[in-house]
Amino acid sequence: MQIGDRQIGLDHPPYIIAEIGVNHDGELSRALELTDAAADVGADAVKLQFFETDRLMSKAAKLAAYQKNAGETDPIEMLRRLELNIDEMAQVVDRAHKRGIHAVVTVFSTELVEVAETLAWDAYKTASPDIVNRPLLEALMATGKPMIVSTGASTLDEVIRAVGWLDGARDRLAVLQCVSCYPAPDSAMDGIKAIQNAIGLPTGYSDHTTSTLTGREASNHGAVMIEKHLTYDPNAQGPDHRASLSPELMRQYIVAIDGRSEERTKIQNGAGKQVLDCECDVREVARQSVVSMREIAPGETITSEMLTIKRPGTGILAYEIDTVVGRIATRAIEQDVPMMEEDLE
Repeated sequence: MQIGDRQIGLDHPPYIIAEIGVNHDGELSRALELTDAAADVGADAVKLQFFETDRLMSKAAKLAAYQKNAGETDPIEMLRRLELNIDEMAQVVDRAHKRGIHAVVTVFSTELVEVAETLAWDAYKTASPDIVNRPLLEALMATGKPMIVSTGASTLDEVIRAVGWLDGARDRLAVLQCVSCYPAPDSAMDGIKAIQNAIGLPTGYSDHTTSTLTGREASNHGAVMIEKHLTYDPNAQGPDHRASLSPELMRQYIVAIDGRSEERTKIQNGAGKQVLDCECDVREVARQSVVSMREIAPGETITSEMLTIKRPGTGILAYEIDTVVGRIATRAIEQDVPMMEEDLE
């Protein structure tokens, strides 16, 4: 796999992504500051999250436990506070390229892929909950750009299924082992080799621990790409700061990876890909379901125009959206709620 002029694989140093995520607190100046920090500490890329709250969250949306623990009280208000618009992101992309690093983005809604394409992203990434969001995965594949797929809170069978949907992008696809806990246990890179053996693609690690040494350990397990959250202050108010590293600790993290063991390619077996207990609420809260765009009356035939995909993952999952079209509503369905099997004939 290649991103820009950077080759990615076991014969190359791990590709390091500094994940800004929402640690900019919705402020462009902070996003630019963190982009500079990513370049300063030696990361290969900086990563943003592109979402529009009303497209992503239905009125049934809930907070994950780690978000509540960070002091958040309302999932919709939280995300609105943390949005960057496409014009602000353009400035971050420009700053990253001027600093000699790549710009990567996680897109959260299919409708935003066309908007994202107006900027010079070097690669696209999908968030772990979107391992079931086939329409989004396929829309990103259609761009022709390199793709990175995270796999937190998913089973190995779900990973294999998603990679099957992306067969047309195998030459530009990487998959990241991830544990969707914030912070995650230090042993969370279990599964890297299991995924690698199952799919035969470049496999990396999305690291939600607070350790500066887990990147090196992941590399020794065969991770060819490592993503780590970067923040200006791990004690700042916000959902992801606690699972992130300051610039100085990120520098130590990258130095430790550079000092990895030469034994990294000899590890043959992982402990398996599992959904940990700490991931269960994220799996439900952050996956996306088929959601009603308007009120639907009993007896109406469902059309694609009536449907969208939003959080939470408590209804018919996103990849099944095509199976909903053409079915008959058995009861009244509210606007902007996840659709259930019992809603349909």
